[in-house]
Amino acid sequence: MAFKRIAVDTSKAVFTVHGIDEADCAVLRRDLSRARFEAFVASIEPTEFVLEASGGAHHWGRMLEARGHRVRLIPPQYVKPFVRRGKNDRADAQAICEAAGRPGMSVVPVRSLERQAQAMVLRVRERLVLQRTQLINSLRGHATEFGIVVAKGSSRVPELLERLKADDGVPPAAIREMERLGRCIAVLDDEISILDRELAEAAKVHEVARRLTGVPGIGPISAMTLVLTLEPAQFESGRHMAAWLGLVPREHSSGGKQRLGRISKAGHSRIRQLLVLGATTAIRHARTGSRNGSPWLLALLGRKPRKLAAIALANKMARIVWAMMERGTAYRPPAAMA
Repeated sequence: MAFKRIAVDTSKAVFTVHGIDEADCAVLRRDLSRARFEAFVASIEPTEFVLEASGGAHHWGRMLEARGHRVRLIPPQYVKPFVRRGKNDRADAQAICEAAGRPGMSVVPVRSLERQAQAMVLRVRERLVLQRTQLINSLRGHATEFGIVVAKGSSRVPELLERLKADDGVPPAAIREMERLGRCIAVLDDEISILDRELAEAAKVHEVARRLTGVPGIGPISAMTLVLTLEPAQFESGRHMAAWLGLVPREHSSGGKQRLGRISKAGHSRIRQLLVLGATTAIRHARTGSRNGSPWLLALLGRKPRKLAAIALANKMARIVWAMMERGTAYRPPAAMA
C-alpha cells in the first residue's frame, strides 16, 4: 500500500504509526515494537515520515533517510494544538500527521552523526555547570545552619571551607561531609575548565565560529553553541530567527488594538540566555568611541532602562548572527551599525 504520509509517535519501546493515503484518509493505525518498527520501515516503499523533534528523533531520522524515506521533524510545541480530546499515543500520532499537513509548518533539520556528537560537549558542559551550582547551593545551605555565610560564587567555595574548619563551633562530622562536597565541586571545576578550553580551541579552528567571536558579546562558548545548534537556512530572515528565539514581545492584540507584553521566550532557551548575557556584558562596557559603543546602542541607553536595552541588543545580535552565518560575511564595526 502506498502512503502519502506516515506519522510516528516514538518512545523507548513502543512506536505508534499513523498513515494516510492521497485522500488524507487514515489507512494505518498500529502500535509496533522497536524491532517490528524497523522491519516495517524496511518493507514499504519510500514515503514521507514525520516525527516530533524529541529524544531519539535524529537517530530515527537518520535511519529512515538511509532507507530512502523523506523525513520531517516537527517541534513538539507545534504539534500540541492538533491533539484532540484525550491524550494517548494514537492521538499524538494523528496530531503529528495533521500538523505536518499544514502549509508553512516549521521543521527541524535532521542532524548528522558528526554534528550530534560535536554538540554533546555543549550539553555535557551545561549539565556539569548545573550540578556544580546544585552542590554549591547545598554546601552554602549546610554552612548557613552553623552560622557561616560568604558571598556567592564558585570562587568563594575555598573561603567557605576554610571558615568552616577554623570555626570551633562546627562539629567535625559536619566539616567532614562539607569537605566531601568541596571535593566534588573541585572535580566539577576541573572538568568544566577542560571543556571551556576545548570549546575555545574549537572556536579558533571553526571558520564560522571564529567570525562570530568578532561580534561584541559573543565569546567562544556562545559562538560554538550557535554554529552547532542553529541552521540559518531554516529561517527566512534574521528577524524570523530572533522571533524564534523568543526575543520579541508577546502579542495579545484584538479588535484592531495592538497589545505587546514581555518577550515570548519561545525557541531555544540556552541560545537566548547566552545572547542576553552577552548583550548585558556589551552594555556594561559601552562607551563613546569604544568597540561596544555604537551610536545606536548609546542612543538606546539614553532613553531606555538597561535591561530593556539588553533585550533589544540581544535581538539585534541574533539578526547579525543570522546574516553572518547565512551570507558568510564578517562582522561590521559598530560605526556601521548605527
